[in-house]
Amino acid sequence: MNTMSQSKPLHLHVPEPSGRPGRETDFSYLHTSPAGAVRRPPVDSTPADTSDLAYGLVRVLDDDGRAVGPWAMPIDKEILRKGLRAMLKTRAYDARMLIAQRQKKISFYMQCLGEEAIATAHALALQEGDMCFPTYRQQGLLLSRDDIPMVDMICQLMSNERDPLKGRQLPVMYSYKRAGFFTISGNLATQFIQAVGWAMASAIKNDTKIASAWIGDGATAEADFHTALTFAHVYRAPVILNVVNNQWAISTFQAIAGGEATTFAARGVGCGIASLRVDGNDFLAVYAASRWAAERARSNLGPTLIEWVTYRGGPHSTSDDPSRYRPADDWSHFPLGDPVTRLKQHLVSLGAWSDEEHVATQKEFEAEVGAALKEAERFGSLADGRMADAASMFEDVYKEMPEHLRRQREQMLRETP
Repeated sequence: MNTMSQSKPLHLHVPEPSGRPGRETDFSYLHTSPAGAVRRPPVDSTPADTSDLAYGLVRVLDDDGRAVGPWAMPIDKEILRKGLRAMLKTRAYDARMLIAQRQKKISFYMQCLGEEAIATAHALALQEGDMCFPTYRQQGLLLSRDDIPMVDMICQLMSNERDPLKGRQLPVMYSYKRAGFFTISGNLATQFIQAVGWAMASAIKNDTKIASAWIGDGATAEADFHTALTFAHVYRAPVILNVVNNQWAISTFQAIAGGEATTFAARGVGCGIASLRVDGNDFLAVYAASRWAAERARSNLGPTLIEWVTYRGGPHSTSDDPSRYRPADDWSHFPLGDPVTRLKQHLVSLGAWSDEEHVATQKEFEAEVGAALKEAERFGSLADGRMADAASMFEDVYKEMPEHLRRQREQMLRETP
């Protein structure tokens, strides 16, 4: 008798989120570790020696706001204050730009609510000349700096007459070479392989600069993610590979991209890359892990993949309604808390911050963002239709404009009212 005929029918497993509208999320799927419990290996550890770190969770701040454990490195209070101010600035900027989009002054916006610690702490851990290849939720990389005018960023959102990119990019897709902020790509995962290539070029030139690539949990399912890991491993590219696991890729739960039975950090170890899984809502943990990975890259020890565990507190974009696919109060129940609140608690415990200064700083940045928005509107917005000059599309394509483009530009200027 053929025993094959007695087998049960096959079926596919389709992952489901552990929370839906009207049903509180069960966050027990989110494996965490107590603050200070995960070891800190030597910087020159082999990728295989980091395999356990791909499944634990690097944390520094405990529930009382104290820095504990081997990852609690000495950090100057002014750096922590700068980090908290950068997060508050980013949150104020996001809130005001969301309102501006609802007022039809800009067409589209994407917040990083709940994820502010990841970009701001990482930015403070890098050096001048390093290049970041971000996604559309790392505005904190720019807002943590003092040399990037907020007015210019808002003009880019509005694609107006002062838009530094001359209307050639979607809103929130900034580009600042001098700030080490590579042009954002709307095609997901491309920045990962571009960053590896940039890092390889830096090594070929015997430079000292490293690259830092950013991707979301959903985009790890793209082929470019896996290709980037292969090249980074084989050539030991000086690059940090950041996977921001904010639990949702638009309306798709992170399990669909492969985060259900394993971690995204484990993919790095499997490709021969040192890997960490880190509490992305813990500013001190983000800073320490970023410094560790940057030192590895700068010491010719190869790439590091870091999975930042966090939560997207707001909608995916202004075109999204998250209440359709998850509980409305999900963020308030997320086990890793609010990164702003956690760093504030730590600084208060050190005597380096106060409730009064917190409120005053929030008001300071609300006023700064409001003034920058008002200044940017002087150069036009979606509401009044004053966009970047269409004739500029012929510029910045070639070092010297070819004759056929010159003729086309002149024709357009003649025929445009």
